[in-house]
Amino acid sequence: MTEAQRRAQADQDSAAKRLALRLAAASALAGANASVIFATEAILGASMAPAPGLATLPLTSFVVGLALGTLPIGWIARRYGRKPALLIGSLSGVLTGLLAALATFVWSFPLLCVSAIFGGMYAAAAQSYRFAATDGASPSLQPRLISWVMTGGVLAGIIGPQLVQHTMDIWPQHLFAATYIGQSVVALMAMAVLAGVEPPPASLAVADRTAGRPLGEIVMQRQFVVAAICGTVSYGLMNMVMTAAPLAMKMCGLSLSESNLGIQWHVLAMYAPSFFTGSLIGRFGAKRVVALGLTLEVAAALVDLHGVTVAHFWTGLVLLGLGWNFGFIGASAMVVAAHRPEERTKVQSFNDFVVFGTMAVGSFMSGQMLAGGGWSLVNLIVFPPAAIGLVALIWLAVRPVSHPKPAQAG
Repeated sequence: MTEAQRRAQADQDSAAKRLALRLAAASALAGANASVIFATEAILGASMAPAPGLATLPLTSFVVGLALGTLPIGWIARRYGRKPALLIGSLSGVLTGLLAALATFVWSFPLLCVSAIFGGMYAAAAQSYRFAATDGASPSLQPRLISWVMTGGVLAGIIGPQLVQHTMDIWPQHLFAATYIGQSVVALMAMAVLAGVEPPPASLAVADRTAGRPLGEIVMQRQFVVAAICGTVSYGLMNMVMTAAPLAMKMCGLSLSESNLGIQWHVLAMYAPSFFTGSLIGRFGAKRVVALGLTLEVAAALVDLHGVTVAHFWTGLVLLGLGWNFGFIGASAMVVAAHRPEERTKVQSFNDFVVFGTMAVGSFMSGQMLAGGGWSLVNLIVFPPAAIGLVALIWLAVRPVSHPKPAQAG
């Protein structure tokens, strides 16, 4: 690399760091969207749903919206740039709160599910923040930037549950209506933050006009296959257990405040390690960090199986959040290492489609399992997928692969 190239890369790294900080702030606001939905909609669903097994359908609708939003968000980012894609996502967040509030006024279960779909689309755009931060950055810096963006979730873990706690009873006859209106206001604030996103480096703008390798060739790489498996397992298990937890706590006679605080501690555990997860990946490698995350999710299930007190629920939720952080951030770093710059948006959006599409199944199943087999069954299901993820990591470790080389000019 020439001196001019080193200076250009240093400038790109500085710009990427500024972008990561802005996206961390937007992530803090966007994360409140998911916190509100998971803390409230299973509880409302239990009252609105025509059958007990459908109580978590709004949360499943959220995950369906998350899966459905990934590919369009990726296409918009590739065709028009990251900024329009992110702003459209925030607009979906505004609609989420308004529709959910209306659902509580007219007492409509289908409308509550529709609002959650828009919430999932907002979350799909928010999930792309972690990848957007790596645009143009040095490969060695990319895991840290992903981790920086995820630190925004620490504030999300405070904003969302506190929003629920202080607004849920403003209109006693319409539980959570004021919460959802507040949710829309927070999404508007995120739009204001994202309005300052700068365009990517000129080199990436040029790269976006090249096709790169066929998607099928990229996703058949062992690096990508294992990354997708581990990302799917890490996020899917966390979502399945977290989806059922508030309703399970209610069924066990715990208060709504105890449930809200449990979700708050869980979300904080999901994001607080992000301050150092990137450094851990740099020191020990993404595969070891992912393995630690999957092990912690297994530990969470073991705690949950040993009791249904507040301490058991809260400890399990904290371990579950820690496991998700290490597993998902590590898997995201593996995805970034599996593609070239010009392939980034199509590969990243496809990865998220796989992760969140699979997660939708687990989200729906959690309500059925909780209604039919109880809290214990939800946690027993954790063990087989976690084992699959760990075996996939071992397979990759014994058959290492090289990182993809940039496409040659001319």
